[in-house]
Amino acid sequence: MATRPRDNREAKRRIRQMQAKRELRRAQGKRRRRDNVIAVGVGAAALIAAAVLQLTVFNSNPSESEFAAAQAGLSSPSASPSATAAPSSNSADIPKADTAAGKTFTGQLSLNGGAVGVELDGTTAPQAAAVYKSLTDAGYYSGLKCPRLTTGDNFAVLQCGTKGADTTDDPNFHWGPLENTPTDNKYPAGTIAVARTGNNAYGNGHQFFIVYKDTVIPPDSAGGYTIVGKVTSGMDVVTKIAQAGVNPGTSATDGSPVAPVTIDSFSLK
Repeated sequence: MATRPRDNREAKRRIRQMQAKRELRRAQGKRRRRDNVIAVGVGAAALIAAAVLQLTVFNSNPSESEFAAAQAGLSSPSASPSATAAPSSNSADIPKADTAAGKTFTGQLSLNGGAVGVELDGTTAPQAAAVYKSLTDAGYYSGLKCPRLTTGDNFAVLQCGTKGADTTDDPNFHWGPLENTPTDNKYPAGTIAVARTGNNAYGNGHQFFIVYKDTVIPPDSAGGYTIVGKVTSGMDVVTKIAQAGVNPGTSATDGSPVAPVTIDSFSLK
């Protein structure tokens, strides 16, 4: 029997509908794949950016303006800390490492009236222990500030030992080498470590940081950070400071403590 014109039109309409549905499914599949790729790319960029900010800011001990510049630079995930002109020897007034080698120093760090017990290890970090013993004996830290607090999930430190409101240190007081740096980049809660300028194994100065929650700090081109000792008591003093948070600024998790922190005294014996 001959096919009628109406039957032909109906068959063609159904074919067009099927073709349209196939095209729609293909387009939806491409869009999903594209969205997945974008999501993965954005996530990776965010992780890279966070790592860059952590490295750039922590290593360079920046002022607030430098921190803002570092954060603005996150639009380029490939940004990295710039190398500094690294001195290759200690300043003239740095005590010899052998004055602390094999010794253990115990003492107390008083922050805003709260007592923090500390222990420094001259066996694993003799140069660092010698420096801090010399500075505390001279009463250097009395009245100085702890101007930096980080409250990240894996980056939780209180940085201390400056005369001003930022982390600027004396460029004429520098020493090394790095000692007792963790091979896994992990700094357990209670760690006392030496702050330094970025990419500089002889960039240690007066400042130190207390880790109040397990922290991961990737190394820079010079390595990690010297672990000189640990907190033996009074960690609640530091955690209470951390719980108050940081002042609003360029970062919600890295800045000056809401409650200013002063070192009343620091003694070792």
